[in-house]
Amino acid sequence: MLLKEIRAIAGETLVLSPHDQDAEHANTSWLGAPPHERMGMSADEVVTAFEETAELLRDQVATMRYDGPATFYVWHDGEAGQLRCSTGSCGQDDLPFEAPYRATSDLLAIVAEFLEDRAPGVLVWGVAQPVPFSSMGAERPVWVCNLCP
Repeated sequence: MLLKEIRAIAGETLVLSPHDQDAEHANTSWLGAPPHERMGMSADEVVTAFEETAELLRDQVATMRYDGPATFYVWHDGEAGQLRCSTGSCGQDDLPFEAPYRATSDLLAIVAEFLEDRAPGVLVWGVAQPVPFSSMGAERPVWVCNLCP
């Protein structure tokens, strides 16, 4: 199901509007998979689905004849237990995050972290683990892919 959702992103209408960030919110997807589904997936196949999607988005941007920056980016939202992705009319250093982030080319690490995530709000009796405070202020790794030639 998750792989199908990732690939479907490229079939949606892409909005690139540098002066209207609210309009670009249509480009954001929240992707989740219950723990039992995640166990059957490999990080490599999820990465491949994102890379294929990025290539199709790159084709859409070329067809639009858009001449500004355009970036497809993916991150793991650990609080929500989701992979999230979006496309914006911005460069990799100007992504619309309120919290600090670090652009990376290592999508595999982000996907692996998501696949290992136990889904927040779900506790297995007797297996609760504390969240270390040191990670609370850390920069979030975000995979970035430039969509313009």
